[in-house]
Amino acid sequence: MSTDRDFAEKRLDKPGSFRPAALYTLVVIAVAGVALAFHAFGARDSVYAASLVPVFLFLGGLGAFIQTYRVWKAGGGWAAWQGSGWFLMLVMLISLAIPGAAMMADAVK
Repeated sequence: MSTDRDFAEKRLDKPGSFRPAALYTLVVIAVAGVALAFHAFGARDSVYAASLVPVFLFLGGLGAFIQTYRVWKAGGGWAAWQGSGWFLMLVMLISLAIPGAAMMADAVK
């Protein structure tokens, strides 16, 4: 039976919870970086290639939030996964400037 203390006390320092979330975040950032390099060095005028960067970051953030729910449901350390999801969503919002710049470059031509 759970008590009020069990509900109010949130232990966020469960061992082994940070490393998988950090590795996942780095992999998603690396994939988005490859998409950015493809856009920057290849298809500079393609809005579709530029849109891949925020799409990968959004899907990565969504995946982190799904993993947050799964780990929380299992009683594990979910806070690192939630932090990963919010970080990826923040970077995705910033990276929305990339397809915007590609659209503006296409409009100038």
